Amino acid sequence: MRQMTTLAVGLPLVFACSKQGDLSNKSGNGSDDRPIVLTTFTILADMARQVAGDRLQVKSITKPGAEIHGYEPSPKDLEQASGADLIVENGLGLELWARRFVQSAGDVPTVTLTEGMQPLLIEGDVYAGKPNPHAWMSPLRAQGYVDQLVDAFSDLDPEGSQIYRDNGKRYKFQLKNLDTELRNLLAVIPKKQRVLVSCEGAFSYLAQDYGFDEAYLWPVNAESQITPRRMARLIERVKRDQVPAVFCETTVSDKAQREVARASGARFGGNFYVDSLSKRNGPAPTLLDLQRHNVKLLRQGLAASSEKSS
Repeated sequence: MRQMTTLAVGLPLVFACSKQGDLSNKSGNGSDDRPIVLTTFTILADMARQVAGDRLQVKSITKPGAEIHGYEPSPKDLEQASGADLIVENGLGLELWARRFVQSAGDVPTVTLTEGMQPLLIEGDVYAGKPNPHAWMSPLRAQGYVDQLVDAFSDLDPEGSQIYRDNGKRYKFQLKNLDTELRNLLAVIPKKQRVLVSCEGAFSYLAQDYGFDEAYLWPVNAESQITPRRMARLIERVKRDQVPAVFCETTVSDKAQREVARASGARFGGNFYVDSLSKRNGPAPTLLDLQRHNVKLLRQGLAASSEKSS
């Protein structure tokens, strides 16, 4: 069961000034008085829009392509801040930066979409024992996010409760179908090649739910965490398991992972979308598109050698 908290906010949570992230002033010209739902990043904004339909204004603080772990708001962001009726965050330690906006004026209810979820814990690193926050990366876990959104929106706008329930049911059905689709796509990858090598350890939920081992350069996004020891350890793992391809993510530099590929003899398979959607004309404008893009890239990289030899 979700828990909604209330944050005291002096300068309301800020969003980047973009077509997807711009926040209209509810009282500016009176053209749109729908409640404003402000999410911490673009993936949550997409999920919220699927549930909200047209009844709510859904905005993202960060814009497509932003690195959300260490996001730093600009003075311009602060100037363009406006009031929100509900703030939606992921939780599990992902958006600690958002707390900088919490001050002493005004009450803004907040819903944490991972509330009540049993998280996977990071293993074998300086972050060992801390929760991995990337639960949305598995369609199975993402369905729990939808339930939280339905309840939160129903509390915010009781008159629209049935609409939110219907939209949530429809979206969960799409996520269930996506789960089946992804399993079929990944079925061609042999067990011995099911090692998902990424820059950030963001695929723990996907790996567990779809039968992969996981290896990475760092547990959570911070390029300063790249060390010679970590690189050497990953290169050795890729060589030992004869992993055909390694990957990185769109919001960070892939330079180190390309070096891992070169030193290990693997291919660099491309960049996944994890912490951000693409722009609307890109390959991952929604969470469903993001999952398909990632899994097709993974299949292309890991199944290529077995498909050629079969």
